Amino acid sequence: MALVKYNNNSISAVTSAASIPSGALTLIKTLTASSSATLSFVHGASDVVLDSTYPIYVFKFINIHPASNADFTVNFRDGGTNYDATKTTTFFHAQSNEAGDYTNLAYQAGNDVAQGTGSATVARQIGTGNDESCSGELTLFNPSSTTFVKHFISRAFAYQNISAQYNSDNYGAGYCNVTAAIDGVQFAMASGNIDSGIIKLYGIKDS
Repeated sequence: MALVKYNNNSISAVTSAASIPSGALTLIKTLTASSSATLSFVHGASDVVLDSTYPIYVFKFINIHPASNADFTVNFRDGGTNYDATKTTTFFHAQSNEAGDYTNLAYQAGNDVAQGTGSATVARQIGTGNDESCSGELTLFNPSSTTFVKHFISRAFAYQNISAQYNSDNYGAGYCNVTAAIDGVQFAMASGNIDSGIIKLYGIKDS
């Protein structure tokens, strides 16, 4: 069997992560929900950076738990105070249950936004049970561009116990069709508050 090496060293000789190639995540801000209507990341506020400092921004959300059964959503700000950047999105999910007798892979046209200002779906139908939540990430590319649309992609894993024990793997993607820079990103439930959970914002430099 071939010896696995890292930077021409055997794995046993790698003692530090300092030599990991560039492009690593840099933590910018952590927000913690506590019966929160929204969790918002605004450039220039509370040490948040959303500009040309990084070409890629990653939002990692951990154990997002709603106060009422609802979808977990995101919206974007392109100046001003409102989170209503024009966008087009697509969304689908895959499901399976603990009993092993149900699977589903579905494109959810009802969750799409077509050149509208509504929120984009990140995860569908998260319940309020003590063990229900979603975790995952959203990546936003080049939000400071005033030339190109601003692409984003999300993936979220949710445990749902509304009617049965489901694992739900949620995929979303889209773009903000605006020429102004995106300077704010806001997460919320489609209805009700975010009861608990953490969202971390990271920046990624070019390699």
